[in-house]
Amino acid sequence: MDIAKKTEGDRMIIAVTGRVDTTTAPELDAGLKLAGNETLTLDLSGVPYMSSAGLRCLLTAQKTMMAGGGSMTIVGVQAAVREVLDITGFSSILTLA
Repeated sequence: MDIAKKTEGDRMIIAVTGRVDTTTAPELDAGLKLAGNETLTLDLSGVPYMSSAGLRCLLTAQKTMMAGGGSMTIVGVQAAVREVLDITGFSSILTLA
């Protein structure tokens, strides 16, 4: 898994490439905790698979952003990951664009 970060004003854009699973989720979790911006855009267009460990990272990031008065938007969700988000109900909790 690879994580690329870019800042545009108060917005952090994090692009993730590769599988997000039990092995790689801690790295994603650490990367999301370091965002520290008011607005976070998480680009998952390079993520073909996400396990429950990855879902936990997304939910934790969403809660952290909201608690700090910020927002998180997830973009570029591939069909397989979108299906997991839909089945688990996460698509109604998270902001997907």
